[in-house]
Amino acid sequence: MKLSQICEEINIAFSGQDIDIQGLHTLSVATPFQISFFNDKKYLDDLGTTKAGAVFISLEYAPFLPSSTIALITDEPYLKLAETSKFFAPKILTVAEKPKLGKTCDIDIKVSFGKGVVIGDKVTIMAGVYIGNNVYVGSNTLIYPNVSIYHGSIIGENCIIHAGTVIGSDGYGFAHTKQGEHVKIYQNGNVIIENDVEIGANCVVDRAVFGTTYIRKGSKLDNLIQVAHNCDLGEYSLLASQVGLAGSTTTGRNVVMGGQSGSAGHLHIDDFTTIAGKGGVTKSLKGHKTYAGFPAIDHKTWLRLQAKLAFFVKRK
Repeated sequence: MKLSQICEEINIAFSGQDIDIQGLHTLSVATPFQISFFNDKKYLDDLGTTKAGAVFISLEYAPFLPSSTIALITDEPYLKLAETSKFFAPKILTVAEKPKLGKTCDIDIKVSFGKGVVIGDKVTIMAGVYIGNNVYVGSNTLIYPNVSIYHGSIIGENCIIHAGTVIGSDGYGFAHTKQGEHVKIYQNGNVIIENDVEIGANCVVDRAVFGTTYIRKGSKLDNLIQVAHNCDLGEYSLLASQVGLAGSTTTGRNVVMGGQSGSAGHLHIDDFTTIAGKGGVTKSLKGHKTYAGFPAIDHKTWLRLQAKLAFFVKRK
């Protein structure tokens, strides 16, 4: 779309050179043909170096933008991003066509395919599975019954996905008006599951707002796990049942999270970190350590605190 057309649709002032816009992305990644937004001071350093064609931004911070980037002045940058996202959401088609199949696949007759699906060699897909448009499934992968894989998802080789799991559903993203209404941010990214990943039953891996949600190679997810939009789960990580990762959580490799533990969003858990069951991660954590409790602290410290609490309770 032309930038002038977008601005007219969302009721925002525009002047200057008109440009073609192909999509949306973050300040650090956006190209001259994409729109970005700024509404958080912690990303101030990214303003001066962004290559975005245009940015939704308040008047106060517009001078920090490069001269090549068009400032779209608004006091609600995040809301305007949400309103714009719908223009670039992929059209959902229900037209089915036969996938491009590799050698010696075993596909149940009750599997449903969208358009442009590519399946590798020796893939097994059981009854009730839905595979959406432009999905790729790597060789030697096993998909159990009633799995749903939304459009644009990429599944690596030697993966196992158990029954009832959903890959690529929309992340939980909304902007809010001054009147308290909730405006959907269309999730225009995808999900990539790398090689040798196993995902348990009834898990959900949400697609990214823009960019990609990753489950890196060799990771193993138990049943009933939620991985939110734009998360990046590091290689060879282990998540026990009912773990929840909030949006844009990233981890290093070999992270272990016990049952019912979880993280807040936009933080990083470093390599070889262990979170004990029911642990709540509220800030980024250094690696090669074990944490417990809510908020999660060093495990040994948590044990001492529990011992002291038990002592005082017993005295009463």
